[in-house]
Amino acid sequence: MSKLESEHPSAFRAVITGCGSFVPAKILTNEDLAKKVDTSDEWITTRTGIKRRHITTDKETTALLATEAAKKAMEMAGVKASELEFIILATITPEMVFPSTAAFVQKTLKAKKAWVFDLAAACSGFVYSLAVAQQFLESGRYKRGLVIGAETLTKITNWKDRTSCILFGDGAGAVVLEGKKGGKKGIIYSTMSSDGDNWQSLNCQAYGSRHPSSRELDEPDKIFMEIRGREVYQYAVRRIVETVHKCLKHCKLTIDDIGMLISHQMNARIIESAAKRLKLPDDKFFINISEYGNTSAASLAIAFDDCFRQGKIKEGDIVIFVAFGAGLTWGANVIQF
Repeated sequence: MSKLESEHPSAFRAVITGCGSFVPAKILTNEDLAKKVDTSDEWITTRTGIKRRHITTDKETTALLATEAAKKAMEMAGVKASELEFIILATITPEMVFPSTAAFVQKTLKAKKAWVFDLAAACSGFVYSLAVAQQFLESGRYKRGLVIGAETLTKITNWKDRTSCILFGDGAGAVVLEGKKGGKKGIIYSTMSSDGDNWQSLNCQAYGSRHPSSRELDEPDKIFMEIRGREVYQYAVRRIVETVHKCLKHCKLTIDDIGMLISHQMNARIIESAAKRLKLPDDKFFINISEYGNTSAASLAIAFDDCFRQGKIKEGDIVIFVAFGAGLTWGANVIQF
């Protein structure tokens, strides 16, 4: 008997009952980027797997994207805003310094009973948020909530830096989670890790208390994202593989038991390299980065929504969500559908 079958047979589980995603209508292709910086479609595609990304207009904000994704997830779940008890929103591109972006989502949805907050763990934010929501629902104290990953990364992108501007896009994904008792479906296991010693590999330094808006920056580009690509590639592949193995060991599963691996969509080559080391066949890991680029905390949620709506996840499947991001942070969720 696997650990999935034996662990907490009568306890509450956090079950995904609805999913949704939303991206801006405006598209920026690799050919468009080649007109801005010294690059080409072939160069970008070969190194990242990205062909296009969706870009917000000046009037489109993180809260707007998050709200639209949430509405789709709620529609699938058949849940009204008045039934939501919490909203957790993962983002590193918030609506403003404060209040939380989740507060604006709550306002627009009219989810007056829900308490809300943002969670900042960069690309790992959605995985972290699911793990947090899991605890609330497993306790039995709360019955229903929203977890959202939403980003407008292009608003902090340096369009003169060809190593980073080719990577990022905007979007949002959301899931409704409900506490269900006695069944096999739901989040089985979550794990989270961090390494603050290597924060410089991925960062955006302004504006915060270290570089406040009241003081002139010593380097103007600190308002933009900075990424050390080679370092991130090596860290990401290693941590993804380690984390998946940790999940398998804890749940007493083998790689053959996994129906689908859905990773944060940071770079197709990273995902493919990790999948190869895990000995996963092509039909058991999902990639949609070619259409969206890297949307940080939103990317895994968008990928899951795409994967689910394409019918690639079936009842009884065991799915692993895994992510790696700035912090450095990484983590995973094991979910039975």
